Amino acid sequence: MRKLISLALILLVVFFLAKGWWDSQLSPVSSDKSTKVFVIAKGAGVSDIAKKLKEENLIKSELVFKIYIKQNNFTNKLQAGSYKLSPSMPVQELVKNLQIGSEDVWVTLIEGWRLEEMADKLNEQLKIDKKQFLKSAKEGYMFPDTYLFPKEATAEYIVDSLRKTFDTRLNSELRSKIRSQGLTEQQGVILASIVEREARSDKARTEVASILLKRFKIGMGLNADATVQYALGYQKEEKSWWKRNLTKDDLKVNSLYNTYLHSGLPPTPICNPGLVSLEAVANADSGTPYLYYYHDSKGVSHYAKTLEEHNQNVANYP
Repeated sequence: MRKLISLALILLVVFFLAKGWWDSQLSPVSSDKSTKVFVIAKGAGVSDIAKKLKEENLIKSELVFKIYIKQNNFTNKLQAGSYKLSPSMPVQELVKNLQIGSEDVWVTLIEGWRLEEMADKLNEQLKIDKKQFLKSAKEGYMFPDTYLFPKEATAEYIVDSLRKTFDTRLNSELRSKIRSQGLTEQQGVILASIVEREARSDKARTEVASILLKRFKIGMGLNADATVQYALGYQKEEKSWWKRNLTKDDLKVNSLYNTYLHSGLPPTPICNPGLVSLEAVANADSGTPYLYYYHDSKGVSHYAKTLEEHNQNVANYP
């Protein structure tokens, strides 16, 4: 009997010690009531969230946080978004906040969009002043990505965010590689913007970039349809900024952006390129044997060394 009583007392002590430890791990990290913005990215799992909370000094234990979430069936209830959290919040309050939902808005800006397309999307989701955005933004340098913006974000705030992202993604290594191609940074971005619109897949981008770079270096016209599309502007019938089928008359449009009429690069980028296109220019091989590229109706790319081979590709692969 004494052994049973002793065992019971030991178990009771262990229970209270364990409970005390558990409660302490759920308690606030500190009494500091200042808040910080905490962002849960789309698709982030509980482990990712726990790790980030710990790094931000908002919880004491990743393990306890994950167990608490699982015990209470909160795994699928934590929502992506941005939140104002404080180290003075116990885990229970913190988790409650993460289930309420963010007041911010996720906006996806697509690679290859020109400024007007970005302005339309931002106005649709955030009601920004399109004219102010177009006035402040710089074509080619508004990095396309998925962003989390406050509902009250201004055009200036968004432009600043997109430009900062561009400056981060186009890192010093890529900038150095672009210069080693004999291009200025601006020329590299212009070329990347053309590659973004001309190539139909990530795989084709480096080859297209190599061909366009070679044409540029030997003084041959770039002859890029995308630059003509940019010059033509909005097409009311198609409700698109990029005309689908160019005519012979379109290729004669009087514009410095028409690379069929003017050799060299257009005055500015024609769209906002993504990282893959910027990398394609940085890693382009101007020693490529090809001078021509053609994308058939199935999206397959065909390359040629001569105009005769190119015309044959067009005839063979409609």
